[in-house]
Amino acid sequence: MTRRTSLGDFRAYWLGIVACIGGFLFGYDSGLMGAIITFKSFQSDFHYGTGSATKTNSLVVGIQQAGAFVGCWAIWPVAARWGRRRAIMVCSAIFTLGAVLQTINTHSLAAFYVGRVVAGLGLGGSSVIISMFSSENAPKEIRGRLGSFYQLMYTFGIFTAYWVDYAVANRLGAVTKQWQIPIALQIVPAVLLGVGMLTVTESVRWLAQKGRDDEAWESLKWIRADDSEETRAELQQIQASIAEDRAARSGFKYSELLERDSFTRLCIGVTVFLCQQSVGATALAYYGPQFFKLLVGPGSSNLLLTAIFGAIKIFACGVFVLFFSERIGRKSALIGGGIFMSTCMIIITILTKTVPPPGNGVVTGSGIGTVFLIYADIMAYNFSWGPLPWPIVSEIFPARIKEIGVATGVGSQWLWNFMYSFSVSYMMADMNTYIFLFFGIADIFVVIFTVFVLKETRGLSLEEVQALYALGPAKEYNGGKRTSVGSDGRASSIDKAQVEHAQNV
Repeated sequence: MTRRTSLGDFRAYWLGIVACIGGFLFGYDSGLMGAIITFKSFQSDFHYGTGSATKTNSLVVGIQQAGAFVGCWAIWPVAARWGRRRAIMVCSAIFTLGAVLQTINTHSLAAFYVGRVVAGLGLGGSSVIISMFSSENAPKEIRGRLGSFYQLMYTFGIFTAYWVDYAVANRLGAVTKQWQIPIALQIVPAVLLGVGMLTVTESVRWLAQKGRDDEAWESLKWIRADDSEETRAELQQIQASIAEDRAARSGFKYSELLERDSFTRLCIGVTVFLCQQSVGATALAYYGPQFFKLLVGPGSSNLLLTAIFGAIKIFACGVFVLFFSERIGRKSALIGGGIFMSTCMIIITILTKTVPPPGNGVVTGSGIGTVFLIYADIMAYNFSWGPLPWPIVSEIFPARIKEIGVATGVGSQWLWNFMYSFSVSYMMADMNTYIFLFFGIADIFVVIFTVFVLKETRGLSLEEVQALYALGPAKEYNGGKRTSVGSDGRASSIDKAQVEHAQNV
């Protein structure tokens, strides 16, 4: 076991924080546009009114996710050839360009859409590489916590966007800079992401894969802040694992992705992110003011309620990452979170149908109750389906299909994100408050999937996770050990007690 040092832990966390500025960008944009599309200044500058608002709002919010879906696929071969750091820096530059294009007042929705798509390319690419970069560099004891940093930075981005929107809505009139200032502020973290990559080292695993062993050793020494024999042994273990994986990948064909083990893992990665988007939290983040309008009626309080919503998100996610991410089982957290969120959504539906908002701007007791249920729902989300899908998807794939596996999983996240961000505006118009019932029922299916498909991986090394998922439902043991298929397709064994502990934590 590698010896941990305080400086090594600090550097590991610093690496995670710098990389996860991409999560901040994602979150900032998620919280940004829901309010901006309600600004009279934005509607006036881009010449659209209430008649086309649903279609325009769906495109303004959703089209960036379409770009992100393309970006997450386009970037992974770049990362494989030129490294994780350079790939993230490329994503930073692309996003910056997209933010600049959005900030310019062209009075053309088509030009604004182009800026959204370009920014989406950078966001999608960074979402793939960041999860890979963090998992490849983090000590296994804190890998889950570092993976959850992405969600923490995402929630901080939402929090920042909500309060920026609230500030410009109250301080500025219906002038162009009212919407330009929030959008232009995206450029700052985008640049910080690229510059921040200069302060960290390249992925040890990627360097070792390229045969740059001296650089891999220097990178590992820097990250662990230790040059002991234990650290040297860790590098040797990585090199041995890479040698086995390279032998296993020899002659790889894409048709292998259809083989049972690989296809099952791909389906799990895709479904995990479908579940994350189906619980409704991302829809709430994108369309916060509109959702609160459904709960309490029209009025000036919706932006403030949305800003408080963002504060609760970051508080809940921060508490989870700092105190609970490595202390409670991931599977248990996902199940508990799904049940709690389903309960909140169903009760909200009952309350809004029993005591609908008056529509005159007066907030009733029932409206206050539904708002608190939304806040409780988002706290549960940030203890479960918010942070946990990212480390789960980054660790379930063996090296033979890791890059394409992570790209597929995270790519699907952007696909589902686009699907919901584009359709929710229409769903609210057609379903009204029954949209909460839709998400409540979806939560039930999410819990069923978690119970019967996902496994507990907290505290396990990447190699142990691979073997655990390779076990499947088999119950045969050989002398207290269960035979499984490793990442190279060869049989291996895991101690029975270890597997049972992992499945039941």
